[in-house]
Amino acid sequence: MDQMVPVVAGSVGIILAWGLYRLVLRYPAGEGLVREISDAIHHGAMVFLRREYGVLAWFVAIVAVLIAFSHLGFPTMFAFLMGAFCSALAGYFGMFSATRANVRTAIAAQRHGSSTALSVAFFGGSIMGLTVASLGLIGLGSLYLLYGGDPQTAHAIHGFGMGASSVALFSRVGGGIFTKCADVGADLVGKVEAGIPEDDPRNPGVIADNVGDNVGDVAGMGSDIFESYCGAIIATIAIASTMSVDLIDPLGTQQSLMFLPLALASAGLLCSVLGIAAVKLFSALAPANALRIGTVGASFLFSALAYGVTVAVGVSINVWLAVIAGALGGVFIGVVTEYYTGGKPVRDIAAAGETGAATVIISGFAIGMQSVILPMFTICAMIYLSTAVCGLYGVGIAAVGMLATVGITMAIDAYGPVADNAGGIAEMASMGKETRAITDSLDELGNTTAAIGKGFAIGAAALAALAIIAAYVQTVALHVDNFHLELDNPQVLIGMFLGGVFPFWVASLTMTAVGDAASEMIQEIRRQFREIKGLMLGEAKPDHARCIEIATDAALKRMVFPGILAVAAPVLVGFGLGPEALGGMLGGALVCCVLLALTMANAGGAWDNAKKYVEKGNHGGKGSEVHHATVVGDTVGDPFKDTSGPAMNILINVMAIVSLVIAPLLG
Repeated sequence: MDQMVPVVAGSVGIILAWGLYRLVLRYPAGEGLVREISDAIHHGAMVFLRREYGVLAWFVAIVAVLIAFSHLGFPTMFAFLMGAFCSALAGYFGMFSATRANVRTAIAAQRHGSSTALSVAFFGGSIMGLTVASLGLIGLGSLYLLYGGDPQTAHAIHGFGMGASSVALFSRVGGGIFTKCADVGADLVGKVEAGIPEDDPRNPGVIADNVGDNVGDVAGMGSDIFESYCGAIIATIAIASTMSVDLIDPLGTQQSLMFLPLALASAGLLCSVLGIAAVKLFSALAPANALRIGTVGASFLFSALAYGVTVAVGVSINVWLAVIAGALGGVFIGVVTEYYTGGKPVRDIAAAGETGAATVIISGFAIGMQSVILPMFTICAMIYLSTAVCGLYGVGIAAVGMLATVGITMAIDAYGPVADNAGGIAEMASMGKETRAITDSLDELGNTTAAIGKGFAIGAAALAALAIIAAYVQTVALHVDNFHLELDNPQVLIGMFLGGVFPFWVASLTMTAVGDAASEMIQEIRRQFREIKGLMLGEAKPDHARCIEIATDAALKRMVFPGILAVAAPVLVGFGLGPEALGGMLGGALVCCVLLALTMANAGGAWDNAKKYVEKGNHGGKGSEVHHATVVGDTVGDPFKDTSGPAMNILINVMAIVSLVIAPLLG
């Protein structure tokens, strides 16, 4: 198969993303108050992103200089800069288009109904999905043409993953802190204290809340998935480049095994495009059915197409079986996540609200812990099946199989914030109950798709990180004689316990950051309600800009230390305690990160949907004691599912990819 295919496929994907953006712009954006609100959201989101990228630029520049002056050299530095640039660009494009699609979704709901509104919101999310997949293929495909032809120079490609992961961690943590401090402040003061509806225009924090949906769940999630997507491809290339001849021969040639992940990702992009078209084709159906047809259809189509790709590249059919294990595992994790965040457990949490907020918290946390069981069994099954058919290479290619259709997976996830913003705009602009009913139905579905997306992201990050760790072990073994990771080695045990510390440390830092920032936001919202005369009567306008400024400053100030910690920890342990301790640390961090991420994401999603279940009129409906209890549960769950939980995915991938990059220096 021609090695130019990934670059060509990525370029076509970018053209299609641009075409979708132009299509979204053809829908009316409204005027007057509607336009004013949407412009405020767009402006606030872009200001935050520019300031965040300004901070990131300094970090990236410093790390690039350190790489250039180390033995890793200019090729790795170039790849690092390219990875950081592509990750940042994916987040920027995705958020820019999402903040243009939100108001058009609201107008489409008002004028044309649910089907057209679904199309606009989904197209807005699809731009993010296609951009993530396409930029990954263009970046990695170009680097493969430069360095991938020779296993001796392929190591430079690892720098791309390190650049992507570094940007992703800052984007996810910074965006998560922003969105949740705004959300918590707006909910606690507006809904609980003032007793006004969600997205009420009188609430000073409501614009910041809508901005946060974009910076956290569009730009942040996009960077998150981007780094897992690229990390899986890079790890698989790395494993193939370091495999011994006796392991390579049964599977194919070394060059074919190195190129296969890029070929599969190119096929996955095609399947994603067809899946996006299927959602549009079936948009007249119930929104949930249309989205499910697109997602499941893309996965099954990819499974079939992957067979042809493996034959065309010239590798064993055993490799295709590992790809299928990853693809099916990703679908199953999504199904389990959908159950725990949208099925009977949600109704159980709502019922627990009959006895107060404490039982809501207990019930939701218990469900979050229970929800890790089946996904962990699934990950174990994927590892067992993929390694049984083609060794350690199977882990990497299974991760690629899970992430290959990232274009539509990310599209469905990014659709949620667009629909959520559309509902907020409809409420603030008083667009009518019928419009709000449509946007609420799309938003409710968006909450479920976002929860599924988080479950998928965690599973993908786990498999990608495991593949990177396997590549780390093989790379170190080339430079260190008799290198093994064994449990009777004290260095390995020390590393495992150290690795288990970092997820809890970062979770604590991010939860504390949200709490502190939310306190500032709450004080400001209370001050405005108290001091701005006529605000509660709707006779005066709140100072939205001040709330956005508080959230931005809090996020930028508090995102730095977790990011530095994730990048510095592998370097300090690797050079301080040795490669065995670093390998143990990666293993301990992987297990704890996955468990914490699943618990927090699913508990948070279940608390959120339990609140919405009550707001539909169950257990007393809005304003009841049960509603107040579930609002408290949702408030606790907000940083769980949107800040600390997602940070775990990126934390393990950052630690793993940094370890892989420095592996040749540990000999």
